[in-house]
Amino acid sequence: MTRRGADRLREELKRLKSVERPRIVKAIAEARAHGDISENAEFHAAKEQQSFLEGRIAELEHKLANAQIVDITQLNADGKVVFGATVGLVDADSGSTLRYQIVGEDEADSKQGLISVHSPIARALIGKSEGDVVEVAAPGGARELEIVKVTYV
Repeated sequence: MTRRGADRLREELKRLKSVERPRIVKAIAEARAHGDISENAEFHAAKEQQSFLEGRIAELEHKLANAQIVDITQLNADGKVVFGATVGLVDADSGSTLRYQIVGEDEADSKQGLISVHSPIARALIGKSEGDVVEVAAPGGARELEIVKVTYV
């Protein structure tokens, strides 16, 4: 994962532990104060929220503990498309320009131009260089994309 992706996960983890966890603990305490918890819907809802929250915290801690963080600025891939690279493309059919950064699954957000290394476009681009034309199988049919720029920023 990229350093930016790891930082986003750390921020989410910090928020969950310092804001959401205390909020849920307080909600459980308040629901418990209402009396019999066996028929208390507020208590059961708060416990369910707590369960989801603790699951997400464990998931984030696991991902961060096992993450391989790539410093994109230190890459020297001789102009080849690799994990972390930002790629400028031109669609051969429409002439439209595209710009994608190849990132880890947890960082992917196509609206921001961040595509998963496991996506069809990224798999087609990996190992290619500026000037290469790749064919990508897309839901609407095959697309030809020309690589016009590869940067490591």
